[in-house]
Amino acid sequence: MRHRVAGRSLSRPSGHRKAMFRNLVTNLLDYEKITTTEAKAKEIRGMADKMITLGKSGNLISRRQVLGFIYDKRVTDKVFNDLAPRFAERPGGYTRITKLGPRQGDGASMVKLELVT
Repeated sequence: MRHRVAGRSLSRPSGHRKAMFRNLVTNLLDYEKITTTEAKAKEIRGMADKMITLGKSGNLISRRQVLGFIYDKRVTDKVFNDLAPRFAERPGGYTRITKLGPRQGDGASMVKLELVT
């Protein structure tokens, strides 16, 4: 029974899954748009929104929490210096998912995950 089991496992061990999510969020915040599968995009959407929300608070504990999740210090600085002021008036929902169609090799549904402007 799957009672109260949240999130998608994506057929990966937990360490691999966490590292993949951290990589995807880091790349999304760095390049501001990525192309990935629909399931992965739906999983990392909330994580990316949380990083931007932490950047909006701007205090030291928030910076340390973001540094603990995002791999690149340069991307962390971008969250606090560029993205947080850009989304200061927005109460949430910093990402947009646009469907692209099936992938050529295996037919997985692909999407473009991007930060709203």
